[in-house]
Amino acid sequence: MAASRVLLLLSGRPVSPSFTQSVCRLLGAGPGLGPWPTHCGFKRGRLVLSDRPFPGASTTLPLQRPPFCPFVALDQQQLRAGGTELPTNRGVDLGVAVILQSSDQTVLLTRRTSTLSLSPNLWVPPGGHVELDEELLDGGLRELWEESGLQLPQDQVSWVPLGLWESAYPPRLSWGLPKYHHIILYLLVVSQESQQQLQARIQPNPNEVSAFMWLGPDVAAAVATMEDGTETRHLPQELPPSILIVELKEDGGARRLALPVSTLLRTTPTTAEGKERVSSGTKFALRLWLQHLGRKRWDGS
Repeated sequence: MAASRVLLLLSGRPVSPSFTQSVCRLLGAGPGLGPWPTHCGFKRGRLVLSDRPFPGASTTLPLQRPPFCPFVALDQQQLRAGGTELPTNRGVDLGVAVILQSSDQTVLLTRRTSTLSLSPNLWVPPGGHVELDEELLDGGLRELWEESGLQLPQDQVSWVPLGLWESAYPPRLSWGLPKYHHIILYLLVVSQESQQQLQARIQPNPNEVSAFMWLGPDVAAAVATMEDGTETRHLPQELPPSILIVELKEDGGARRLALPVSTLLRTTPTTAEGKERVSSGTKFALRLWLQHLGRKRWDGS
């Protein structure tokens, strides 16, 4: 097995989780929905997690998984007996996603192209794999640049880690056995530029991005309440019927479209389909962003 990008400290003992093991379960998560406070240490190209403080831990972050996480549902005894198509020589991969906040408090989401093998047609923040020996912020800003064309020097932004999400694709066992297993670190990156200034510089990568949009707190709050597998809260009556997006055209141009907000409120279906929606992890990240925004407003900063 290659060097693990996600390392767990269980009772002080380092453990590299295998592809088939639920990280949340290994860290003591119960049957509830979470999130679970997790102690984190960041190293180049690696994330160290524990359910208790340890030397080198720099922060405590909420860790969550979807209620239908396939790695919880898989029968571990059956896996040990063999006979499944799951990989046996892989660990859990590390990803980073950037919640880019403009100076006027909107955040950027991109729609992944329908041809991608991982999470096609989903609305997500820019992100991807962390390279070996790469700092996590460097990885996030690199992925932001590769997907959106936005280059943000570190001295022109502020940032804070928001939380961790255990991700699988396909996301449900009813879709098939998982082929990807990640811990995704969501980073909030706050720009000094307005949405208009940032949008003027965006040059999306058409191989990965088919559209992009900016969400304000009101619509983000509505999207974040649509939790997959849980009871939905009442949506505000003043929610707009649509939101403006920029969609890439086949000829290399772009056009503005009104996307029904109902599209963003879809939940993960029980059978595989390609309808666009906001990913479960993105909803979790939006909830964390709104909590952070509320604290900043309360602090007056």
